[in-house]
Amino acid sequence: MELNVLGTKLEPCCINPATGYFRDGYCRTVSQDNGTHILCAIMTDEFLAFTKSRGNDLSTPIPQWNFPGLVSGSKWCLCISRWLQAEKIGLAPAIVLEATLHRALEYTSIELLKRYEYNSLVKPT
Repeated sequence: MELNVLGTKLEPCCINPATGYFRDGYCRTVSQDNGTHILCAIMTDEFLAFTKSRGNDLSTPIPQWNFPGLVSGSKWCLCISRWLQAEKIGLAPAIVLEATLHRALEYTSIELLKRYEYNSLVKPT
């Protein structure tokens, strides 16, 4: 059983469209996952524009991959490094801690993640 950053059972991030490295709805990873897709985030227009400017267009549909394209409000498993890049410039989206893999704590602190927790989001100062 995989754990989330709160130390409880990892919850699914998004089933439709299916997200995660394994496209099973969970933000889990293996060594072959170069992006380390372990953080469940709720997209914003600003973040989608930012990640597109960095070469990862998440908003354009790709029908042959059954990918409808993400919009503001969509949940998606993000690469922890991209989220941290966005956080440094004030564009990090809110995250769902219950659906964020415990390994995120290898890259950042629980305190920082909690500042972006969905439903109790407090904008960093």
